[in-house]
Amino acid sequence: MEYVAAIVGRPNVGKSTLFNRLVGKQAAIVHPTSGVTRDRNYGEAEWTGKKFFLIDTGGYVPESQERFEKAIRQQVMLAIDEADLILFIVDAKGGIHPSDKIIAELLRRSAGGKRVILVANKVDTSDKEPNMFEFYSLGLGEPFPVSAINGYNSGDLLDEITKDINENADTEADKRIKFAIIGKPNAGKSSIANALLNEERNIVTEIPGTTRDTIDSTLKFHGEEIILIDTAGLRKKSKVKESVEFYSTVRTYKAIERCNVAILVIDASDLLQQAESAADLKSAMIRFDRQDTKIIEEVMKLNKGLLIVVNKWDLVEKDSNTAAVIEKKLNDHLKSYPFLRYIFISALTRQRIHRVIEAAKEIYDERCRKIPTSRLNEVLLEELKSIPPPSYRGREVKINYITQVKSSPPVFAFFTNFPEGIPDNYKRFLEKKVRESFGFSGVPVQLVFKKKN
Repeated sequence: MEYVAAIVGRPNVGKSTLFNRLVGKQAAIVHPTSGVTRDRNYGEAEWTGKKFFLIDTGGYVPESQERFEKAIRQQVMLAIDEADLILFIVDAKGGIHPSDKIIAELLRRSAGGKRVILVANKVDTSDKEPNMFEFYSLGLGEPFPVSAINGYNSGDLLDEITKDINENADTEADKRIKFAIIGKPNAGKSSIANALLNEERNIVTEIPGTTRDTIDSTLKFHGEEIILIDTAGLRKKSKVKESVEFYSTVRTYKAIERCNVAILVIDASDLLQQAESAADLKSAMIRFDRQDTKIIEEVMKLNKGLLIVVNKWDLVEKDSNTAAVIEKKLNDHLKSYPFLRYIFISALTRQRIHRVIEAAKEIYDERCRKIPTSRLNEVLLEELKSIPPPSYRGREVKINYITQVKSSPPVFAFFTNFPEGIPDNYKRFLEKKVRESFGFSGVPVQLVFKKKN
């Protein structure tokens, strides 16, 4: 899913309402990001099998010197540059506003030939459509009448938005292994990519990425081509921190969806700062920050492999146990993901830099692994005899058969007489037993429960 549609327009024309309408119940990802005058949203939307990112920008106020409104203008410019399609929202009830004319001129000048849909909002019924004809004078083609409030014409608008999206894009995509280097600004993502790619024996070529300002570099690892997706580089676009980090987040999620394994880069010095007030490292509270935690949760939600790379390890005063202590504390913070995989490196000194691709490839192989059904049942059913599921409504619950129904990501089906009777704590127990017996380090696994035939 690479297609991006950005909603732009002056304040109070219904941009956020339209965003909510179009994303609707089919949203897979919606993260409010603290904005300059209000929350800004991006969401993953789907219509008739076609997926795209939808971005809601702040209200554009031309020529205002007010600090927040100046920042929003730069945010809107970034959205125009980032998007494949622009939805320019106007208020059909209020008519043309002077700001609408300025925004229309801006789009004609700055959109670079991208498709612009002029959306006339607040048209509740077809008999009110004549009210919007004055918007032809904006020179952006035929206004598209909608009502964000009641949904009038929203389906037709979604048809128009998605008409250039290939619904078979996922099946036609490049089948080569893809690793995405993700993380907050200044964690060292580009340094790691550069350190890896500077090993000339590995480099094949550099090809334009499918997202703007992203370079997908192709390297060879033991004769196998791997695409390295570097999500850094956006900071050069704008000096407005809020806008840059907002769109960096959008790119991060696009990269996660494209990849097989996400390589999350964390600055070691950020972690050790948390220990400065503690008497020693063992008594310190060290945890992922909110942004890194969200990234981890989204990688898990999208069932991708995950390698956590603690970078700038050369800057840390340490002994032989430091890495193990930090890893344990981070795992204690995210108790739901005890299978996370860590490596500690320095891109600057190249300390263990070669392990990044090696470890990511190991996680990729784990994600692709298929356990024979006979082996699953031989190992796990014997385990479950000693600790069976709890009873359900007074009835004995039996798990009769286990099989792996899918890999990449791995999915295991447990056949039982009462699928609805398996409690969450027992599901966690089953996952733990799968991992103890078969591994899957760095890989989320799914357990499904089916009725015994």
